[in-house]
Parts: sequence; structure tokens; C-alpha cells
Amino acid sequence: MNKQTIRDIQWQGKRALVRVDFNVPLDKTGVIGDDTRIRAALPTIRYLLENGASVVLMSHLGRPKKKVVEELRLRPVAERLFELLPEATEVRKTEVTTGAAAEAAVADLKPGQVLLLENTRFDPREESNDPKMAQELAKLGDVYVNDAFGTAHRAHASTEGVAQHLPAVAGFLMEAELNALYGALNDPQRPFVTIIGGAKISDKIKVIENLLSRVNALLIGGGMANTFLLAQGYNLGDSLIEPDSVDVARSLIEKAKAANVNLMLPTDAVIADAFSADAQTQTVAVDAVSAGWRVLDIGPATVAAYSAVIKDAKTVIWNGPMGVFEMEPFAVGTRAVAQALADASAQGAVTVIGGGDSVAAVEQAGLSDKMSHISTGGGASLELLEGRELPGVVALNDK
Repeated sequence: MNKQTIRDIQWQGKRALVRVDFNVPLDKTGVIGDDTRIRAALPTIRYLLENGASVVLMSHLGRPKKKVVEELRLRPVAERLFELLPEATEVRKTEVTTGAAAEAAVADLKPGQVLLLENTRFDPREESNDPKMAQELAKLGDVYVNDAFGTAHRAHASTEGVAQHLPAVAGFLMEAELNALYGALNDPQRPFVTIIGGAKISDKIKVIENLLSRVNALLIGGGMANTFLLAQGYNLGDSLIEPDSVDVARSLIEKAKAANVNLMLPTDAVIADAFSADAQTQTVAVDAVSAGWRVLDIGPATVAAYSAVIKDAKTVIWNGPMGVFEMEPFAVGTRAVAQALADASAQGAVTVIGGGDSVAAVEQAGLSDKMSHISTGGGASLELLEGRELPGVVALNDK
């Protein structure tokens, strides 16, 4: 990673303006369902406090649609942060994001203290990257720190605009994400294997195209595999398919052959007579899907073939489940792939879980701690895998 980090700044007596990703699930009573994202920011906040900084935090929460929504205020986050951060002498909270009241609150902040600004997306100017809002935010700190990888693909006032007005560096979470993902993509130990799943090819075309010039093997699962199989002439019954993407699938298969990439598709599948956890199921070869039935998971022969390739890999990136893993009867393939990655990790492979549903699947399988890196940003990691530059990263100071 060629960007400056918080290690490159002398923090004594400085105010750090830190963009974090505290977009956590909240129930209607304001109870946080999962504090993983708050915990992920703690190493950066602790480092800043230990090195004599005062810390001003900003984050969005939910989708308030450019107006104040009482249930999406960040007070429960501030309370949880104070519980998790006993070394902070105080965690304060403002009801505003910018302006005179915010400036007065930060002016009063002393080293060792933390202030959390209100939800950045309450301000209608945030998502349009309004230059005036960016300038107002810049008044609240001496150095800008971006530790919110999950929003680095958004050019918003708090992620990109403010970095134009202050020295801008990466926090530890941002650094770890970029090192893991760029490292795996640009300097992989080989064999380099990528597993791509999820519902639609159209969501992942650019990812697959970018990976075909880099990987040794590409394993396809999930609903998107059906469209590849359709392109090869198989009848998929009532399975999810994208008729408009059949030509794309055919072309990707040809590109893989030309690039000498082992593009693997399911050879068998778990099928059901309805999209339901209570449906009748069978395991069949992919050329034996009857009318009225639909593919909802990869089958045992595919699991064995994919696991064997993963076992021999030295670098693996996984993005997207192998089936409808939210329903127990169709979670077997996704869990087996998660286990194969855990086994590869134990043998010294670098295993990177690229955000979104794959993270949920790994956590559901209880294997999170067995992976080399679990990304906190679904959309951001997807755009990075597509080979796109992330505005929140580009805006940071180069080393």
C-alpha cells in the first residue's frame, strides 16, 4: 500500500478527524445487534489516544435519505464505544455534524477524549460530496484519517471531499484491507484461486473479467453458475437464470480458455421443487434438472472438486455464496467451501473473504478466526476486485 498511515504523523496535541464505519444493525429500541464494525475501529482510535491526540469520529448509519431520522442517531454507538474503550477519558456525542455547535464541541476537546459527530447522512450535502460541507468538516480536525474501508468506494464529503483540505492518512483497518486485497490481487503466491458466487453474473462481470488475467483457477457457484450452464446448453428447469447474460457467460468461458485459466462450473446440484426451506430436494447431475425444479446449491461432487483445488492453492479470494445458504437445506455447499478455505489457511495459504454474504457464511460456520483476512466492505471490496480505484483511497496522501 503506497499511502501514508497514522504511523506517519506526530499526534501529540493534534486533533484527529476520523471517518469510521459504524453502520451497525440497530433494533427499534436502539440496541446494537452486532458491534463488529465498532470493534474493528478500536486499534486506530487507541493508537491515536496513546499518542496524545484527541479524536473526532464521523460515520453514517443506515439510509436516512438526507434528513434527520431519530431512530438512526448515533447515541447508542457512542454508549457502546465508551464501554469498549475504557482508556478514553470520555466519549462525547454531538447532535450535529458540522457548524458552530460542532466547532465549539471540538474546541473543548482535550487529548485522550473522543467526540462522535452525528450521522453524516442526515446532512443532504454528504452524498453529493458538497465542497462546502467538506470544508466545514475540515475545520473539526488537524489531520484526516480514513478508517472506513466499507465506504471507500463512495466519493462523499466525509470520505473524499474532506481529504482535499487536510493531510489525509489511512487508519489501521484501511491499511489492513488494502494490504490484504491488493496483496492477493497484485502479488499472489500461486496457485491463485478465486471463488465467485452469488445470484447474478451481471453483478460480477467486471470482477470475473479482471480476475481472468490474474488467477490460475476460477470456481463459479451460486445462482450465477446457472447462466454459465445455460450457455453450455443445459436445461435448468425453474432455476434462476439471466437470459440477457448468456452471451456474456459464453464469452467469459472462451476468455478463460484463451488465458489458460481453469474456469470450473458445478457438475451436480441440490435441486428443490420450490424456493423454500421445506421444499422437497434431490441431488442430481446438472444435465438432469427436471421441469418445475430449481438449483439451490452445489452438489457433493462439485464440493469435492472445488475443495481439492482450494486445498492446493496458496492464495484464495472468495466473494459470494455457493447456494441459498440462508436456508439450512441449501447451506451445505457454502459451508463446505468455507471449511476448505479454513483448511487451506491451516496449510499456510493466504485466504481473503471479500465482504458481503461470504463474510456472513464464514461467521455462520464459526470459521472467521481461521481466515487470513475478512473484509469489512462488500461494495468496496467488489469494486477493488473489479480493478477500480476507490475515491476514498485515492484521496489519501501518498507515501
